[in-house]
Amino acid sequence: MSHSSSDTARLSPGEHLPGPTEWGEHPHGVGPWLDEHGAPPPDDPRLDPELLAHGDRRNVVDAYRYWSRDAIVTDIDARRHPFHVAIENFGHDANIGTVVRTANAFAAAAVHIVGRRRWNRRGAMVTDRYQHIEHHTDIAELLAFAERTGLTVVAVDNVPGSVPLETARLPRDCLLLFGQEGPGVTAHAKDAAAMTVSIAQFGSTRSINAGVAAGIAMHAWIRQHADLATAW
Repeated sequence: MSHSSSDTARLSPGEHLPGPTEWGEHPHGVGPWLDEHGAPPPDDPRLDPELLAHGDRRNVVDAYRYWSRDAIVTDIDARRHPFHVAIENFGHDANIGTVVRTANAFAAAAVHIVGRRRWNRRGAMVTDRYQHIEHHTDIAELLAFAERTGLTVVAVDNVPGSVPLETARLPRDCLLLFGQEGPGVTAHAKDAAAMTVSIAQFGSTRSINAGVAAGIAMHAWIRQHADLATAW
């Protein structure tokens, strides 16, 4: 595994990023803390003693190696983006894990699950540990949250009258709302949304996977509003 210069630049203050000779036979992550000069780990409260002693094989970027879960969440919280993501779960949608994982990658403020509380976490690849997730019983509850927090609701669905996502200007403080696989966004949610955007398609399928659609829409927001200089 390689380390880019941007990884090193984001480490502070005076942190140590393990070099290739210190990784040993651990292709997924790093082994216990080792230093070529025998120096102890930095006196940094963000570091987890258990991970330092036994290694860190979590699915995290190199700059977060050996950090505790709480320290990682705190660091992401300091630079989360002001967009939220919501997905309807009235039929136990299997795409929620993918949505959560992508939301974590783009540092979304929160993921909101509407409907059933239970969801399949396998697709999230444990990124739900670092991503804020909220539950709402129904669309009315979600819309009340959006109004209370000043978020503009943007439904994402390929329906007549929608605005092409490719040309739409997404609000900075928004809630991107996705329907479950098949039926799409419910009529109540669509009626309440300030705008509905669609994703251009050129093949035979009527719709694309909800998890894929969420990733495309989130990246559209990133392209319009994010400071790309802060990306890993």
